Amino acid sequence: MTREVVVGKVRIGAGRPLALIGGPCAIEDEPHAVMLAERLARITADANVPFIYKSSYDKANRSSVASYRGPGLKEGLRILRRVREVVGCPVLSDVHDVSEVGPAAEVLDVLQVPAFLCRQTDLVLACGRTQKPVNVKKGQFLSPKEMANVVEKLRSTGNEAILLTERGTTFGYNNLVVDFRGLQDMRELGYPVVFDATHSVQLPGGEGHRSGGERKYVPALARAAVAFGIDALFMEIHEDPDRALRDGRPLSDGPNMLRLDDLPRLLREITAIRAAQTGR
Repeated sequence: MTREVVVGKVRIGAGRPLALIGGPCAIEDEPHAVMLAERLARITADANVPFIYKSSYDKANRSSVASYRGPGLKEGLRILRRVREVVGCPVLSDVHDVSEVGPAAEVLDVLQVPAFLCRQTDLVLACGRTQKPVNVKKGQFLSPKEMANVVEKLRSTGNEAILLTERGTTFGYNNLVVDFRGLQDMRELGYPVVFDATHSVQLPGGEGHRSGGERKYVPALARAAVAFGIDALFMEIHEDPDRALRDGRPLSDGPNMLRLDDLPRLLREITAIRAAQTGR
């Protein structure tokens, strides 16, 4: 049994109901963020799935210098604060530098350490010292058991509100693969385990100037991870993932984001799997 991590009204781990961390890859603007958060909140409430809204104020790891990254720290945090005020759900976003941690902690309910930065000791320690819940994505270059070192860094700050996220492992060029044994390995560290079903089907840099993705595999991997016994599911979700964002630039992570209209069915499927496991 993993320990429980409390995020606002959402409780993750320790046998609690499966939670969803979801939202668009990058923040577009306030109306879009509030609209999508409201729709996601309704869908998850209907499915009795606890919900945390996710969207990035800055996608610092982009293939191209021309790629859309988001509105930036100040405006992005303002929008996420507004989402929490209007919709009433906890909010999560990535932090990329120690200088961002303080302002982000004033707004966010969960600080997320991106996969490529999971070994950046100063960043991990700064997040831990906020005493806010911290979600660390396992680097594509790490074995699951190596996440024990990340856990120890966070615990050294006195922070036990730790979430560990699997998002695939590098498998040759422009490809990721999920070894589901890793979910159990990370679970044995004693903290809730999250499965990122959308980044796990990403093809990093697969289209040269941007990453590709194989959205069709998201539902199957999500179902498999829930059957394996995760505590929360992470998915980037958009009402129209394939549309251009603005100025002809493609939407960040569009090829692997789940379509919003496909979410209700997937939630029915995964909650049925969870009920079969737990008897409730």
